[in-house]
Amino acid sequence: MIDIMKTFGSKVFNDSVMKERLSEATYNELNKTIKNGEYLNSDIAEEVANAMKDWAIENGATHFTHWFHPLSGATAEKHDSFVSTAGGGKITLEFSPLNLVKGEADASSFPSGGLRDTFEARGYTAWDPTSYAFIKDNILCIPTVFCSYSGEALDHKTPLLRSMEALNEQTMRILKLFGNEDVSHVKTTVGAEQEYFLVDKEYFDEREDLKLTGRTLFGAMPPKGQEMNDHYYGSIKTRVSEYMKDLNQELWTLGIQAKTEHNEVAPSQHELANNYLQTNVSVDQNNLTMEIMKKIAKRHGLECLLHEKPFARVNGSGKHNNWSIKTDTGMNLFDPGETPQENAQFLIFLTAVIKAVDDFQDLIRISISSAGNDHRLGGSEAPPAIVSIFLGDELTEILESIENDAEYVNRKQNQMLIGIHTIPAFPQDNTDRNRTSPFAFTGNKFEFRMPGASASISTPNTILNTIVAETLKQFANQLEGAADFNGSVHDLIQRTFREHKRIIFNGNGYDAAWIREAKQRGLSNYPSTPEAFAHYLDPKNIRVFVDNGVMSESEYRSRYEIYLEKYTKTVNIEALTMLDMLKKDILPSNQQYEKILADSVLQDRELGLFDEQSFETATLLRVKQLKKNIFTHIRELEQSLMPHPHQSALTIAFYYHDEVIPLMEAIRKDTDELELITDRDYWPMPTYRELMFGVD
Repeated sequence: MIDIMKTFGSKVFNDSVMKERLSEATYNELNKTIKNGEYLNSDIAEEVANAMKDWAIENGATHFTHWFHPLSGATAEKHDSFVSTAGGGKITLEFSPLNLVKGEADASSFPSGGLRDTFEARGYTAWDPTSYAFIKDNILCIPTVFCSYSGEALDHKTPLLRSMEALNEQTMRILKLFGNEDVSHVKTTVGAEQEYFLVDKEYFDEREDLKLTGRTLFGAMPPKGQEMNDHYYGSIKTRVSEYMKDLNQELWTLGIQAKTEHNEVAPSQHELANNYLQTNVSVDQNNLTMEIMKKIAKRHGLECLLHEKPFARVNGSGKHNNWSIKTDTGMNLFDPGETPQENAQFLIFLTAVIKAVDDFQDLIRISISSAGNDHRLGGSEAPPAIVSIFLGDELTEILESIENDAEYVNRKQNQMLIGIHTIPAFPQDNTDRNRTSPFAFTGNKFEFRMPGASASISTPNTILNTIVAETLKQFANQLEGAADFNGSVHDLIQRTFREHKRIIFNGNGYDAAWIREAKQRGLSNYPSTPEAFAHYLDPKNIRVFVDNGVMSESEYRSRYEIYLEKYTKTVNIEALTMLDMLKKDILPSNQQYEKILADSVLQDRELGLFDEQSFETATLLRVKQLKKNIFTHIRELEQSLMPHPHQSALTIAFYYHDEVIPLMEAIRKDTDELELITDRDYWPMPTYRELMFGVD
């Protein structure tokens, strides 16, 4: 039986451990950095390093590593042991302040998007004290940032931390205007809902596409899919339940607040949700969660699939990003308050988000773009690629009444008074949930439903923090020094909603009519990654990052090259895998089935029983036609994958989207039909039936 109280955080160098092992002076100095965002006092590094080393060794650690988030999309670590030579054949265990604060990693093999030449290898990692160190597999892991020799950010975390600082600065300007003198800083918080699939490892190992690409490149639907909705919130199967128990225990030891678990809609699909934490900590923990989910699955003879669309024609997997802003005094800035001033403040922050999302729709879409997520968006319970905000009818009507200087009649009993000009009273809980909305206000937070399951949530939160910081900066510039503050607040809310209300949509995002309406409203619609990235280098997008100190122009441009190359390489690997499976597995195996059919037809002909309408004859003819189609497309696909020198990353990405992917889809269509008419004994790999219903 798990003792949760004893287990939780047992492998984390957390606040209680630091309070116990550090002197009061050192603890207080470090706490200023962790809690208040103050610069780290380097004088305390030696004491912290010694305490961290002793604690780690006592808990079984033999090595340490700087744990960072390079732009390759995964986490990275290089292990160094605590062992040092003491002479006379003896050793000593050392961990210096420099080992804690700074590390050196070979930066030449990580993506840099042109920031670094390949021969320039030196890169640095630097301790992020706001995210606790932890022990994983007997390795002391120290969360860090990663930068080049010349200081450019080569990771996801550095821009994220900068964006949090930018948002803090601009939010504090607004809060001071509303008289919040007790607030010293604010931080964004995030809670991630992680969706995933579990399949039997034996079946997984027999599928080259799953092993190399994370998704099935072929697969016909079985007679039953998700249409009965019997898996959603259903009783969790014993094998999955045992997996979840082990997963929870491992996560809890690392201080990860795994809160909710349940079956999702598609067969073999599940969800794990964490509690809300400071954004950079939540990002660290989600990346760690994904790693551990896959590791624990193998212990149970399972494989955890984190791809956004591992199975065609059933639900894909997302990662809902629940985002909010909180002060150090505990105030959630997306909560209506109890006084008129607090509610006016709430509306300022609400309309700031509305304006930011409308002004930077393209960046919101770019933040979640990937080859995998392109398969997911727009269907099977994933939000559409069109960015919009759901507020709910009540809150929308409140803003409309402000826009029109009209009286608002509240349909609910509990009203929140504002008392500033014509801003009406409104109820605190005024929203339902809209599962088709990309960006939904859900009471005291925004639920960003577009991120894909496999991606780090660092990029979407960096972009979200940055664009809201920009809008709050504009608001503060307008309100500071205003002769009539209350009137200026009213006018700003009114004007902002009037100019940006097109982004509000409370209806069904799956309805085809919404696509037409969104176009009429002037909203952007970028169904694919290349279409979204065509706007990445728009001047306004570069400017918002540079002006707010989140990324330099060179850092920003580098990501453009990295993300587009990743898209192209992903599709290329999928195409090569598809060709390999066809030529070495599917077509050779099917040849045996075709021979059996041909022999049967020949035997009937020799016996005078030949019938053009017989099962064998009709099936043989269809098999031959499908294989002819497939082989024609194979040659076309092989030709399409020839190198494309001297073309831009965007041009190549569009080529893969417009030319390669349609060929892959045509091959899949014919191959999936071939599977449906082939005897099971002659199909060379586990089918959807085994994969989706094979875990008991």
